[in-house]
Amino acid sequence: MDADKVEDLFPGFEALWIDTPSGRWFARAGGPAEAPPLLLLHGFPQTHAMWNPIAGRLAEDRRVICLDLRGYGWTDAPRGEADHSTYAKRTIARDIVALMEQIGHVHFAIAGHDRGARVAYRLGLDHPERIERLALLDIVPTTIQWDRIAAKPGTNPHWSFLAKPAPEPEQAIRQDPDAYFEGLLRQWSGAHDLSAFAPAALALYRQSWNVPERIHAMCEDYRAGGPDGPDRAADKADLAAGKTLSMPVTVLASRDYLDKDKPEPALAVWQQTFAPRAAGLSLDCGHFVVEEKPDEVLAALQDFFRR
Repeated sequence: MDADKVEDLFPGFEALWIDTPSGRWFARAGGPAEAPPLLLLHGFPQTHAMWNPIAGRLAEDRRVICLDLRGYGWTDAPRGEADHSTYAKRTIARDIVALMEQIGHVHFAIAGHDRGARVAYRLGLDHPERIERLALLDIVPTTIQWDRIAAKPGTNPHWSFLAKPAPEPEQAIRQDPDAYFEGLLRQWSGAHDLSAFAPAALALYRQSWNVPERIHAMCEDYRAGGPDGPDRAADKADLAAGKTLSMPVTVLASRDYLDKDKPEPALAVWQQTFAPRAAGLSLDCGHFVVEEKPDEVLAALQDFFRR
């Protein structure tokens, strides 16, 4: 399946192939060219297609750019380095700033889900002058996530599994990528099935996660965010320095996945760490909030980004 065969997911949007010094990136863009830009960053193990339920409505008054992250979808998937810096969120954030400037957007808003939200908050911390508003969907900071895993071993076991040294997780996943990744989609969704996902979006997810280079890229994403990886080191340094997000922040969290059986809700975690003035919303669903609760997420994001 190629980019011109899934327009029904994003009617009126154009496909963008963006060649940059950091590689070739794919994005889908829609909305008035003169409207304020809004960058949407997807999570694991998905692609830009996860935004299909709400991108068109957001594009009514925003120039919406749905980007495939490095290693996902149709964006380049380079081999990881020994220090995992290629997939460090600081590196990806820097490269996205340059990419957005290349396509004409110096200042922009961001909404990120899961891994995309990790890139988004790192971008907000490192390049605050670029970001108008920031929406973080269903995460807590990376270092807090590892603190939770240490306090309760077995929490989110995919974090530890995918962060193992290559090629152990890659080889295990390649035995049956569909079984592994679809198992995660079922496990993390509120209904514990695939009913929340549009068939065309699922087809794109499967196309991406069946490519060996992209399996490696997803593992590198988690290695960069591993217990001793550069993402956690960056978090620790900024927390020690008292650094916070200076732009308005909203946090959307799932009750059935992120906040379930946790010592405190995600919003409180952000308020105690990088976003002391954050507001937020708790959603009665699983992890895939955009696809499980599109109307509620759309209303929350429209309200936040129209202020």
